[in-house]
Amino acid sequence: MLFRHGALSRRDAILLLVGASSMHLWSLLFSHHSLSTDLDASAHQHVPAALTTTVRELRTKTIAHTQTDTATATATITTTALSTPTSKPQALSPYTPLPPTEVLAHAPGWTLFRNLYMSNGTLFLAAKDSATRMAYPEVRMMTSTGLEAFNTPENIALREPTSRDMQVIGIEEAQRRWVDKESGVNRVWSVEGNTLLFNDPKQFLRHYYHLVAELFFGVQAFWHGAFSAPTPASDTQAHFTTEHPAPPPLHRAIFIHSDADGWRDDPGFNRYFLRGVFPSLAIEHEEDWADRVVATSNLDANDGERAFHFPLALLTDRSAAHRGPVCGSQTQRTAAEAWEYMRGKGKLRGLHAGGWWAPVREAMWRFAGAEEGLKGLKEDKGVSKEKKANDQVPMGASLPGWAAAAADDPDVPGISSPTSASGTDVVAVDVSTASQAQLPAPSNIVITYISRQSARNRKLIKEDHEGLVAAIKELVERKNTERKKVLDALDGMDDDERRKRADGFALPPSWEFHELLAERLTKDEQVRAASRSTIMLGVHGNGLTSLVFMPPTRASTVIELFFPGGFAHDYQWTSRALGMSHFAVWNDTHHTYPNKPRVDYPEGFQGNAIPVHGPTVAQLIEDRVDGKL
Repeated sequence: MLFRHGALSRRDAILLLVGASSMHLWSLLFSHHSLSTDLDASAHQHVPAALTTTVRELRTKTIAHTQTDTATATATITTTALSTPTSKPQALSPYTPLPPTEVLAHAPGWTLFRNLYMSNGTLFLAAKDSATRMAYPEVRMMTSTGLEAFNTPENIALREPTSRDMQVIGIEEAQRRWVDKESGVNRVWSVEGNTLLFNDPKQFLRHYYHLVAELFFGVQAFWHGAFSAPTPASDTQAHFTTEHPAPPPLHRAIFIHSDADGWRDDPGFNRYFLRGVFPSLAIEHEEDWADRVVATSNLDANDGERAFHFPLALLTDRSAAHRGPVCGSQTQRTAAEAWEYMRGKGKLRGLHAGGWWAPVREAMWRFAGAEEGLKGLKEDKGVSKEKKANDQVPMGASLPGWAAAAADDPDVPGISSPTSASGTDVVAVDVSTASQAQLPAPSNIVITYISRQSARNRKLIKEDHEGLVAAIKELVERKNTERKKVLDALDGMDDDERRKRADGFALPPSWEFHELLAERLTKDEQVRAASRSTIMLGVHGNGLTSLVFMPPTRASTVIELFFPGGFAHDYQWTSRALGMSHFAVWNDTHHTYPNKPRVDYPEGFQGNAIPVHGPTVAQLIEDRVDGKL
């Protein structure tokens, strides 16, 4: 009809046919090129081995790009390091031979696995041979039954793991359980990405301190350390840096024994922290874990067992950590096992400035709008911001699928042998006041007092609280008066004399004092206050948790007020792990590392009549800022 009525001539029809054929031929010729240029448009997807090599390569490269974006967004790190592409997918295909389980790093209560399996609620380690089986850590040092903890012989026994919690089997046994003999098809489904498996009960998760300054504090130390190259003690710059290559991203956290309410504290700081620092982190709860358990339950023996496969997983367990020497005997802090292990391997970069924690700290500043903290980062006021591309751990050394996942992959660097990338033996570096003294001086001194006088418990004697505030205000006024005199004297000099005096002269900093009632502040305001604080003080307890968001300077100090004779490691250890000083005050005396008090909870420890001598605290602050302590 088109030809009959002249709407389309035969010549036009021929031209259309030739054009369409040409477009089709060109699309076939350049289809591979189009795929390879699409690497930046990505999602966290892995492609089964049955698909073509081109698509598989596309997806693998894509994940490397996504990892860098996520690290930059959540950790405010400008270093970009791409992993090496690979033809091996992270997910197992139906015909993929089951890979054996590798323990990449382990401290009591903290274990990083490659190729961990779960079936019917039991975690399985599939050993490739008897030597590997013998080399695995003791099961009780990795996991527990996950029950709430009480200090009774009966409860301690109930928390010991059984074969229901974890089993070590051979790879042949894994094949027998989860691979069909006749077809060779496995019944294993990969939970793609990097997973945090929290085996802790909700007993402690609902506390701001325990979730942020203990659980995720330990996660950051262990995860950062595992993917960092060991640093020799002589590399001074690396021990003061607050910037380092980004580790692989964390994709999900599974709270095995907690529902959605179990990790959310009443003030709401835990959810604020997680959504602000880890905005892409998917969170699953005990209901979701139960779904996975049911999905792998062997309901019909003829169908065979099923399992989930975790390509890369960090398992944390509070009870197992307390079985370790550092947590169980020295600090009572689960994160201490993770921190001490990585410190001993020389793998905590920026140890003296809390550099390993900097991505979390800076992400929280950014989320809260802490402009002064971020401004300090831009201006680089002396804390080293090194950028060494050759210090980036090759992703092939640690990540299945993103780089070679074969059995002969190198270990996570420095875990097997404590040597640096250059082959230099690593000597563990410790934090100290002398090391902190090499950090930059603060531009101004900000004293933040977290008051509990409107709380229900753990309060100072009313008159002592008032005396403390008065003494600190007098100190601040005196210091600012001294500073003004110096400025006035400089104004009275001519240019030549001012230049002579300027040689080796440091202008005294300005001083500020802020008394804060945390319950009357927004969470943004609390983080912003911490980001400006040089000195943070308050009665012992949860209110001091925000010390983890203080900036690293030579004067950064936490002063914790205790009922005389009482002491706990919570904030002392945390402060020191970040390279900051900590003082425990008993009324008119103070104690600091290594002469810290022994742990004790005397009558009055949680009471409302805690004494403190204000002038003693004011003098402590002055001496600390002056470098006398």
